[in-house]
Amino acid sequence: MFLIITFLNMFMSPATLYDFKAESPATDWRIVDDVVMGGRSSGNFEINAEGHGHFHGYVSLENNGGFSSVRHSASNTSVEGYASIRLRLKGDGKRYQLRIKDEASKRYSYIQYFETSGEWQEIELPLADFYPSFRGQKLDLSNFKGSKIEEIAFLIANYKAEEFDLLIDWIQVQK
Repeated sequence: MFLIITFLNMFMSPATLYDFKAESPATDWRIVDDVVMGGRSSGNFEINAEGHGHFHGYVSLENNGGFSSVRHSASNTSVEGYASIRLRLKGDGKRYQLRIKDEASKRYSYIQYFETSGEWQEIELPLADFYPSFRGQKLDLSNFKGSKIEEIAFLIANYKAEEFDLLIDWIQVQK
């Protein structure tokens, strides 16, 4: 009986895509702000003393700006058989996007929005609900059906000038 339960748990338990306590360094993640298009936003990313990814900065609307993101190359990570992405994070009460790519070379990402509460929370985002978007526009393509993830990103773009602050503990996939 123990063997059967262990076997079932192996297939039901989440798999970690990124754990900031176990992984590192912060150079695994790179900032991409609207400055690539002439904007003035300023994002920062580091691993803090508690072992959390810390994405923070200021979104500016100057020069047609309005976003900041932090991205990680997931190196062809299989999500075959998984149904959702789970995040443990602490935000500032603002809305963010989680963005994934099944091929890093694609210009568009699959995105989902999530709200933060100001407290530590776990958020679950079904993979099938990630929809394709490019430069803020939803594309007329199918939602995510991929079996792999090559890039993961967090983005803030709420159409207003604002400071932001997001702590990320881990990123998992769940069956």
